[in-house]
Amino acid sequence: MTHADESKSAEPRLPEDIPSLEQEIAELKRELERTKQSIRSLMAAEDPKNGIFHNHEIFELQRDKLRLDVDIQFRVNKINRINLGIDGMGPSEPSGGFLF
Repeated sequence: MTHADESKSAEPRLPEDIPSLEQEIAELKRELERTKQSIRSLMAAEDPKNGIFHNHEIFELQRDKLRLDVDIQFRVNKINRINLGIDGMGPSEPSGGFLF
């Protein structure tokens, strides 16, 4: 489930959900580290003199890295919102009227 799917959920997360969110964060961080290692490996394997480039693969992995960063931050923010007791409010819903 992506963070966009979770944000559309009508049910607010509960304090009991924090351990599962922390587990998701740990899994995402492991995947992030594997992705970073793959990027480093591909960059090291490039040989411009011989025409060996991995630009497409590196680009895709960097995009995955950014996605993982966002997914991790989303879950951290979700935990913070649960701890503060404001999880019922959606990410773009104003709390007291207008946004400005």
